[in-house]
Amino acid sequence: MSDFLQILAFSLSVTGPIFVLLALGILLIRIEFLNDAFVDIGSRLVFTLGLPALLFLNVSKANLGESADLALVGYGLLMTLVVYLLLEYLAAKHVSPAEDRGVVVQGAYRSNMGIIGLALCANAYGDRGLVAASLYVGLVTILFNVLAVITLSRSRLRKQGWGRMLKGIVLNPLIIGIILAFPVSIGNIALPTALLRSIQYVADLTLPLALICTGASPNLMAFRAEIRNTLLSSGFKLVVVPALFCLGGIALGFRGIELGVLLLMSSAPTAAASYVMVRAMGANAALAANIIAVTTIGSLVTTSLGIMLLRAAGLM
Repeated sequence: MSDFLQILAFSLSVTGPIFVLLALGILLIRIEFLNDAFVDIGSRLVFTLGLPALLFLNVSKANLGESADLALVGYGLLMTLVVYLLLEYLAAKHVSPAEDRGVVVQGAYRSNMGIIGLALCANAYGDRGLVAASLYVGLVTILFNVLAVITLSRSRLRKQGWGRMLKGIVLNPLIIGIILAFPVSIGNIALPTALLRSIQYVADLTLPLALICTGASPNLMAFRAEIRNTLLSSGFKLVVVPALFCLGGIALGFRGIELGVLLLMSSAPTAAASYVMVRAMGANAALAANIIAVTTIGSLVTTSLGIMLLRAAGLM
């Protein structure tokens, strides 16, 4: 019984703070302490400055030659592609109308790694978790964006060529933060203390502000009549995708922090950025909002259960 309580306590220590800050965001928007303008500006600040600063710090501090887990990143990239192809196949058979297939597919594979995934890794493993997860987030995010454009092209009302897609990838702030950190890490460059401290201040506000803004987002609670496709996409995101990532990882020998990162990244809810992309490409934005809402709330339960199972098995 005591072992079970220890596992439960660890699980809650990882997911509990996420739930508290999301709930705080919901409360503050409900009592009108925050408004939509604050959420929009705060989310933009997190995406354009906060997350790039956080990723830059974590990657630049790591000795990539020694600490970068290329096997973990490679597995994450490969498994993301495998999951995407599986979802495309299943969506073609089971999702209607056809123009909603891209939204369902993106909602099922695209995790909110940059905000909730990193926060979960930080809660579970501290700085070691952030270092292990940062390169993973940076490179898998690139693949997320490429696959999103491909799958949403089936339901777009506005054309988006490969040139525009490539521009969006190159100018993605998260990717820029990672790329700028590579020469600093590889060259073991010592940045000025004042500069590092300034970047650290920006990075420190990132995860709390991002989680509060996620909770306060009006789209989080905007559940409409897209129930069947919402539940189909959400079920895959919350259960099937994390199970595939973890089972494959276990089979390949990932254990401890590596397996923990795979679980926490794959079980994170659908990324809020998916709504922005769906809306920009003229697809079913209401369905995208529903998927984000269901997976954000549901992941608090499924992630906790996943942590408990791996801890009980002595794998995480």
